Amino acid sequence: MWAALRFHLLPAIKLYLLGFKVLLAQLLNKPLKLPVMPRQHGKVAIVTGGGRGIGYEVVRHLARLGAHVIIGGRDEQEGLAAIKRICEEYKEAKVEFEKLDLASLQSIQQFAESFKKRNLPLNILVNNAGVMLVPEGRTKDMFEQHFGVNYLGHFLLTWLLLDTLKDSGKSDHVSCVVNVSSSAHSIGTIRLNDLNSCQHYSAHAAYCQSKLGQVLFSSHLHQQMQREGFPVVSCAVDPGMTPEEGAATVLSAALSPAMDGDPAGGYWANGRREMTTLPTFDPQLPLSLWEISLQLLGLQ
Repeated sequence: MWAALRFHLLPAIKLYLLGFKVLLAQLLNKPLKLPVMPRQHGKVAIVTGGGRGIGYEVVRHLARLGAHVIIGGRDEQEGLAAIKRICEEYKEAKVEFEKLDLASLQSIQQFAESFKKRNLPLNILVNNAGVMLVPEGRTKDMFEQHFGVNYLGHFLLTWLLLDTLKDSGKSDHVSCVVNVSSSAHSIGTIRLNDLNSCQHYSAHAAYCQSKLGQVLFSSHLHQQMQREGFPVVSCAVDPGMTPEEGAATVLSAALSPAMDGDPAGGYWANGRREMTTLPTFDPQLPLSLWEISLQLLGLQ
């Protein structure tokens, strides 16, 4: 009985209490406003899940700033409808849709190969798409859905596009990877011996684990890029509860090097860089997760 309580009820209680706290804070604070953003002419961005919600708002604003934006998503009809709305609002917008199913490693590989064949730069990669609190199930490659889509799918996509990000970055305008995580990462636990939640399944725990995984991945990638001297920064973002404010924080993180010359990456919430949860300061955990991810994907 205690095991059932521990692995099923407690994660749900923690997540809903956290959600209430975040919502209350957002209601009490002034609404976030987009700062003045630099023009993005000549820049290329990929936004996963850009057909709706936070992703749509990010695409919309990047297009307004003059970037060439590619929406990567499963639902072509939704993506094309989003493009139509954006182009009606901004006549000069350059936005397109490409099929991308993050629950399929083959689809991710095909998306990355198709993009690289076009010889375009890649200045901004926003890993935004995801699933939340879905019933127990597996991706096409038999990974638990939260872990497979939210974390591992974006890990592979970033890995496959990393050389393009490196080549596109410059010392005065670095490329940026933004992982859209959640405040839920703060109550997540990485179970390195059970990343696929085979021993015990809780949708709440699996979701929080995937969001913590994104923060750890983002931190490790940023440190690796800085250590090796590549013009790429990586940051994780807590978007909050509404698409407009979530987009403001994502854009602030993605464009911060251009706005203030600060390529520090880090963790962002409420429109600014903030401290993050304690597990990310364990130097071994991000590295262990990174190495296991490479093994799971056959990249090592």
